[in-house]
Amino acid sequence: MRKDFRTIGIVFPVTALVVSVLLLLVTSPVYGKGGSGIFLGVPGVRGGVAATSEPIAAQIGGDILRRGGNAVDAACAIAFALNVLEPQSSGIGGGGFMMIHINRWRKTIVVDSRERAPADASPDMFLDTEDVPFAFGIRSTSGIGVGVPGMVRGIAEALDNWGTISFAEALQPAIKLAEEGFRVSSRLESSIIAGIDGGRLSNELGNSAYDEARSVFAPGGVPFVQNELLIQPDLAETFKMLADEGPDAFYTGDIAEAIVKTQLNTRTVDEPADMDRLVGRMTLDDLEQYEVAIRKPVKGYYRGFRIVSMPPPSSGGLTVIQILKLTERFPIGDASQGFGFGSTRTLNVMMEAMRLAFADRAVWMGDDDFVDVPSAGLLDDDYIAMRSALIDPDSRQVEVFADDPRPFDVASANPKVKLALKKLADEEGLNTTHFTVVDRHGNIVTYTNTIESAWGTGLMVPGYGFLLNNELTDFNRVPAADPDPDNFNPGANDAAPFKRPRSSMSPTFVFRGRKPVAAYGSPGGSTIINSVVNVTMNLIDHKRNVQEAVDAPRISQTSANGSPAWEAGFDQAVIDELKESPFGHNLSDLRLNIIGSVQAVVIGPLGRFQFGAADRRRIGGIVSVRRCEIRRH
Repeated sequence: MRKDFRTIGIVFPVTALVVSVLLLLVTSPVYGKGGSGIFLGVPGVRGGVAATSEPIAAQIGGDILRRGGNAVDAACAIAFALNVLEPQSSGIGGGGFMMIHINRWRKTIVVDSRERAPADASPDMFLDTEDVPFAFGIRSTSGIGVGVPGMVRGIAEALDNWGTISFAEALQPAIKLAEEGFRVSSRLESSIIAGIDGGRLSNELGNSAYDEARSVFAPGGVPFVQNELLIQPDLAETFKMLADEGPDAFYTGDIAEAIVKTQLNTRTVDEPADMDRLVGRMTLDDLEQYEVAIRKPVKGYYRGFRIVSMPPPSSGGLTVIQILKLTERFPIGDASQGFGFGSTRTLNVMMEAMRLAFADRAVWMGDDDFVDVPSAGLLDDDYIAMRSALIDPDSRQVEVFADDPRPFDVASANPKVKLALKKLADEEGLNTTHFTVVDRHGNIVTYTNTIESAWGTGLMVPGYGFLLNNELTDFNRVPAADPDPDNFNPGANDAAPFKRPRSSMSPTFVFRGRKPVAAYGSPGGSTIINSVVNVTMNLIDHKRNVQEAVDAPRISQTSANGSPAWEAGFDQAVIDELKESPFGHNLSDLRLNIIGSVQAVVIGPLGRFQFGAADRRRIGGIVSVRRCEIRRH
């Protein structure tokens, strides 16, 4: 019999989650030396939970919690470890967003370590000599795509302000993993093979700079395969240097010089003048001047729950909350009115809300240190009501456009103008990693970290063992700014010096009153937003427990007028109906097999019970800690 705690409206099953965790345990590959495997612990604990995409990383987080560390300590150690375990997804050559809830202070903080553009960046930096944008595959594998990495300073900032262990201590598990090795996972094996086969580890990129990463993950052209021991000595030495000398050693001196030199490499193109435009623009000054930003999250309400998520320069929080609010007038979850999980009306309303929100996102969202993002207007009840009125649960809008939220924004007195239409879909890497940690005090960290595309640019810093991101490709590839009031576009996501590119990362908290009840996020490029929306609606509207909410099939549309993606598990008759009139959604038979990978934690009433859910769309790992296991300082 399932035991539920319904006082806050989210389901907390004990028995069902035990089964989920056991299934995860028995279906995960064997890791570690000697094929020892990973014990994932039990659900419903009070000492802490770490939910990650990799079991070894979860174990590292759990060990930190058992030693008396807090959620920030565990998260920072996990982040470094994932650089070793998931080098294709994240690492010190990239950046991310860490959202921290300090339970004692009832305060939520955002540590923004998103990569920045160099001082020499310009809106036209992705155009060739004929003012034609370079193809994504070219600019994303060239130095021009590399942003100034922020992860190292972000972790140092978090530990200095909210951690209990040192920066050097947080590095120790990753040093051991890189130095002694770990057994390659099935996911890493497939990523290496895909990278070699025409991807960012391919030997067809036309430059020996790409040989470095290939020599680590496919020495002699032979890729590492599952269960082989992978040792990364250069990365281990880099981590040791950082542990000994501190985070500034990454931004000055030998490492910084090697980063700058590496991003001067480009993918080969036919025109020599174009080659010059693909060279990275980062300098030593750009690295030394990198700063972490501490921000306040964006907040909104959905069916009585407070949704707290990532602010600009991420579009994630605003778009997640906007989609939820656009659907709120519909009785999602009520099967008697045709709004049960996966029903035709439910999926149509979700897709229509996504279309409207992504249309607004394309025009208005960017780094609000540089542009005025009308955040209040986008979430204003009257603006939401106006936009939501466009949604008919029984039909599809022929075409969707952005509207102007500025008249609804308390910070703006701008009159409404006619908007330029942006119809191009985003090109955003589908990799990245996410994990969530809660400790015995009720402190929570939900952290999305990335180098953007799988293997970033494919450029590994020689002798240092880490890959460089291609985050600058998240800027508009063609400048969008247009001051003409009859064709207005603010160019919110045009590249500029020191600007952070728009992101979709959406680490999120759900509160009931003043109490956090859930925390989660996802990788997956622009599908991150919709993965978070799907899980939120599963928890709140469909009353699913956390593992069920994570496991359920997802639907996603990431542009105003493009094609939706969907996962196996929906009723084929519903999908067929949505393709036909009066809907006409372009739901391809070639559905996207995987949308996101959500790692979640749910906290029961009074903070007494903590449950984790790991998304098996990757591998997933949960470690739960009982209070009796914690060694006091």
